[in-house]
Amino acid sequence: MNEPGGIPLGETATVNRTRPRRFAPTFALPGFSLPAWLIPALAYLGLFLITRSFLFGNPVIHIDEQFYLFVAERMRDGAVPYVDIWDRKPIGLFVLYEAFAAVPGDPLLAYQFGAAVATAGTALAISRLAREIASPAAAWQAGAAYILFMPAFNAGMGQAPVFYNLLVAVAAIAVVDAMKRNEDETLLGRGCWVMLLLGLAIQIKYTVIFEGAAFGMMLLARGFADIWSLRRLVGTAALWIAVALLPTAAAMAWYAEIGQLDAFIYANFVSIFERGSDGVRSYGRLAKECAALLPFWLAIFHAPKMCDTSGGLSPRSHAFLKIWGAMACLGFLIFGTWYDHYVAPLLVPLAVLAAPSLARVQPGERWYGRFLLGFGALAGMVVPIYQVWRHGTTAQYEEMSALIEQEMRGGCLFIFEGELAFYRTIPTCLPTTRIFPNHLNTFIESTAIGMDATAEVRRIVAARPDVILMWAPQKLYLPNLETRAVMKTELPKAYERYATYTLGTREYWLYRLRR
Repeated sequence: MNEPGGIPLGETATVNRTRPRRFAPTFALPGFSLPAWLIPALAYLGLFLITRSFLFGNPVIHIDEQFYLFVAERMRDGAVPYVDIWDRKPIGLFVLYEAFAAVPGDPLLAYQFGAAVATAGTALAISRLAREIASPAAAWQAGAAYILFMPAFNAGMGQAPVFYNLLVAVAAIAVVDAMKRNEDETLLGRGCWVMLLLGLAIQIKYTVIFEGAAFGMMLLARGFADIWSLRRLVGTAALWIAVALLPTAAAMAWYAEIGQLDAFIYANFVSIFERGSDGVRSYGRLAKECAALLPFWLAIFHAPKMCDTSGGLSPRSHAFLKIWGAMACLGFLIFGTWYDHYVAPLLVPLAVLAAPSLARVQPGERWYGRFLLGFGALAGMVVPIYQVWRHGTTAQYEEMSALIEQEMRGGCLFIFEGELAFYRTIPTCLPTTRIFPNHLNTFIESTAIGMDATAEVRRIVAARPDVILMWAPQKLYLPNLETRAVMKTELPKAYERYATYTLGTREYWLYRLRR
């Protein structure tokens, strides 16, 4: 039972009394009605399908997505991540893709349609959060901005943030609701629900821990305002932390059961700190990404100085939303590297915070929303079109796949450089547990994969794979010169180049054993 005399942190809410229905029907026939959320959800889904239609069925959208689906399908055949196939992504991401792979039909389309549903769901959650501080029209546009901007940062289809953003956004709704409830007897349970959602999200990407910490502290602040005792606050914090860590603990327990806990710990918690840095290039990416977010910065920081951006159901929720945005930015900045898809988690709180500046009707105020949505629409189309041009079309992929498959003799394919999807679509054994090409061909990974990359490449070539793929000589991103030297020395001893093929903009050299 809460102690009396709670201090209101937000708008006073009546608890355990008759409350208005959250979703009133917008269309009704005798015995049939549609909830209010369904129409905007379908609109978001339609927007996703329109803007991503040319990506569906393409197996080489992004190498990360290729890898997740490949691992998922191998897991269905008994492979164990971190043991049989090494990477440092959390196991929850692979389990999610394994669920997509289990859907009847084409696993490629299954994960892509799953991404469509997750993106539309996240946009709907964004509109619900934005409604706290903005009009209904502006709130809907905030969700649309999220859908438009995701491809601009190479997260237009099945990247990890596409899925965990939904969990974080739903958790944020629960936190906003809890912050408005004075002396709510269900706060403990609500906090457990929030932490479980965040715990699941952490098992898709560990950086969610920063947003989780912010949510937990704000929920504890609600308890403090309700005059909870110190003992109760500490006990509640311990419980919520335990709930948030439960999915990770379950994964660790499973790996301990099969005797592979060391492999799990190294891959998930140690290897990232052994990874090298690409120095000034990472700061160049950060500058580019900050520039690409300019429409959000203007809508969030400049617009309130120029026009009235107050409004919404609960303007006091603005403080919570700003704290969330700050912690999401911290999670992005702290680990460095700053690859473009790392921006995707920021788009959720940024879209919410930009909402008050959208749907403005006064002359001189409209341009904030028009600039944000227009820039997002343009960048969200140009970037994926560029990626298809750079990485290749489905037809090109199928032609190159046929060239590789004709030389397979029941042995292994080894992709030293190139698209990993060939491992998935061509029947092949795996030549190494470090199957992600960058783990063996870039120097920043050479000290962070748990083995000697040069010795591993030498072993792979000595095992005589049926076919080896390499890029034609070109300017490379952070190449591992030692492993490339091994390839240059060892390939001519037993292999001959039998074909050259241009997939997207890259020319591939295909090698087979000498005859």
